Amino acid sequence: METYTAMRHFADSWGLLAMTLFFVGAVLFAFRPGSRAKAEEAARIPFEDNRK
Repeated sequence: METYTAMRHFADSWGLLAMTLFFVGAVLFAFRPGSRAKAEEAARIPFEDNRK
């Protein structure tokens, strides 16, 4: 089997499954309970005044 064909079959099956699971995990991580406070804190970082 040619290398390209083998990689293509892998990407079409297990690669798609891995990307789907990663996406679902990222969505669950972003919308987990208690993450709102941490996200709002991280969003304010650029506006903090760090002058000495």
